[in-house]
Amino acid sequence: MAKLDTPITLHGFDLGGHFVDLRPLGVGVTGLVLSAVDQRTGQRVAIKKLVMRDVVTVKHALREVKITQRLHHENVVKVHEVAAPFGRPLPRDPTQLSALYIVQECMETDLARLLEQGPLDTDHATLLFYQLLRGLKFIHSANVLHRDLKPANIFINTDQLLLKIGDFGLARIVDPHYSHKGYLSEALVTKWYCSPRLLLSPNNYTKAIDMWAAGCILAEMLTGHMLFAGAHELEQMQLILDTVPVLREEDRQDLLQVMPSYCQSWVESEEALS
Repeated sequence: MAKLDTPITLHGFDLGGHFVDLRPLGVGVTGLVLSAVDQRTGQRVAIKKLVMRDVVTVKHALREVKITQRLHHENVVKVHEVAAPFGRPLPRDPTQLSALYIVQECMETDLARLLEQGPLDTDHATLLFYQLLRGLKFIHSANVLHRDLKPANIFINTDQLLLKIGDFGLARIVDPHYSHKGYLSEALVTKWYCSPRLLLSPNNYTKAIDMWAAGCILAEMLTGHMLFAGAHELEQMQLILDTVPVLREEDRQDLLQVMPSYCQSWVESEEALS
């Protein structure tokens, strides 16, 4: 039987001698995350492993690395370095590697864990939401869409009430003049924070999808509950319409194609009230 007495062996992290005291932190959208002490600085860091199995995972890993390296802001999780296995520097052609390691600052907790204790008071929610918007403004100014904003990807140091946006595994660089046409897989998106546009047209979206998610997160901070917790996409859309029943004609036509019976009954009820 293989020996499993060290975290490196247990979790398959080949980091060389720079990092010690590895501890599981969680699982990001594209890989496992551990915390460790960097012996060069004495600081505890978070390390995300991106496994590169095939052309698709290589593409996703390199895209995440490219995005994280270009984002430097006090409300975005700071990346210290990106390393190859055994802690080596990235080669000129990283596509031949089996994995990449993103070494970043280690935050105390995330918003999802914080909300497990209940809703936040208005002052704390306001301060955190302000920082979330600051981080988003910077990310969008770099022509990057996060595409998976949710409490688990928002990291917090409670002593300073400092918020930072992290986990850019689904992020994408976009042309600011056009809506994006790349399909966003349903299997990867956290549907509870999806905008109606994303639910209706997953291959056509803009920076607005991140702003919708931010609004859902604000509501969750104030109430302690997810605003739209649908069991599936159709129920998700129904919950949104019941709460915010305002549709443009263009949106109504899109909606008719995917859930005609509900949309028709909703239109009839609106006409009866008018």
